[in-house]
Amino acid sequence: MENYIQDTKELLEFIKNSPSPFHVVSNMKRELIKAGFKELIETKPFNIEKGSSYFITRNSSSLIAFTIPESFKGFSVISAHTDSPTFKIKPNPEIEANGYIKLNIEKYGGMLLSPWFDRPLSVAGRVFINNNGSIEEKLINIPRPLLSIVNLAIHQNRTANDGIKYSVQKELLPIFTQGNDKKAFTDLIAKEANCKSEELLDWDLFLYNMSEPTIWGLNNEFFSSPKIDDLQCAYSAFKAILDSKPSDRIAIISLFDNEEVGSGTRQGALSDFLTSIMERIMFALHLNEDEKYINIASSFMISADNGHGVHPNYSDKSDVTNLPKLNNGILIKYSANQKYTTDAATGAYLKALLQKNNIPYQVFVNNSDQLGGSTLGNLSIQKISIPTCDIGVAQLAMHSPYECGGTKDTTALLKLFKSFLAL
Repeated sequence: MENYIQDTKELLEFIKNSPSPFHVVSNMKRELIKAGFKELIETKPFNIEKGSSYFITRNSSSLIAFTIPESFKGFSVISAHTDSPTFKIKPNPEIEANGYIKLNIEKYGGMLLSPWFDRPLSVAGRVFINNNGSIEEKLINIPRPLLSIVNLAIHQNRTANDGIKYSVQKELLPIFTQGNDKKAFTDLIAKEANCKSEELLDWDLFLYNMSEPTIWGLNNEFFSSPKIDDLQCAYSAFKAILDSKPSDRIAIISLFDNEEVGSGTRQGALSDFLTSIMERIMFALHLNEDEKYINIASSFMISADNGHGVHPNYSDKSDVTNLPKLNNGILIKYSANQKYTTDAATGAYLKALLQKNNIPYQVFVNNSDQLGGSTLGNLSIQKISIPTCDIGVAQLAMHSPYECGGTKDTTALLKLFKSFLAL
């Protein structure tokens, strides 16, 4: 079996087991400990040594891991994000309507709405409970089809195929059960948390698509899965740090939450998470003020978030000369308005690294009549100004609950990230 198919299968297994950002971080934390990484706590002093590896989490949904060589000058940083567009379950969510119980939800991020209809859905996230006067956090995942956002039949909506503007509050509320028990969902979550309903203090619970990830195409060229954006990049960065052996720079990955809603949280890319950890690393290693600035100036960051491949049915939505394709390697992202951080200097640096390691790459630029999104890079460097290049790999159906990627591209990401963290 080709290595790239195995790499894709391992990615899909990770995605399947990571239905929320809290599960992403929990799964990574477990593997980091197995690999010998030591956990640091923000509220305690950092006791770190050269030649060792460490990790730290914030809000249980963002993670930084790093390896320190015996001597170093600067940091090699890879940033990605742990969240994906979905629906969050509101407090007091049960709604009784005509013999059904629906759940009250709201959008998290900017998603395609129509693909959420008629899919098997479940719930994952975290809850906080009152455990004899102490607040306890628990992860929740109910790994069976529990809900569905059910379509209206074509017979009752003859204009359904003419385009619909959906009301999330009215038309996208998922059906949970029959009956009139307005505590049915809350009681289920309490049961999953092994507590009484009255002991539930609060939750961060999200819907997720239970459709199985799959590899498809005549030659197994494609795969479809939830959360490809951005777990493909986050997973690849995590795998690269696990066995990184940096020579001249501290290897560090920073995986942020809340990118899909603007990053403006204490665990997002606009927070001090990365900045403070880098500063504390240098403080713990007894660098003086001048040495700190030298190390920051000697650093480089890769901001990793997927981009749009050219769609065969909508090629007019892509740029006219830069048409990135699935399975064609690393996507280097440019924007004249600095939505992406890549410039000629950082682009040249990355291309040289890719060429040296025989990694395929291509260029992404938005169609000039299309408003493109931004990502982590131009937010992170507002907090710590180091040369940065925005990259990803090409995918289709971004922000659908069932996105599409190329089976060769995770291997390209892994090769790039391992090469970069070895610098």
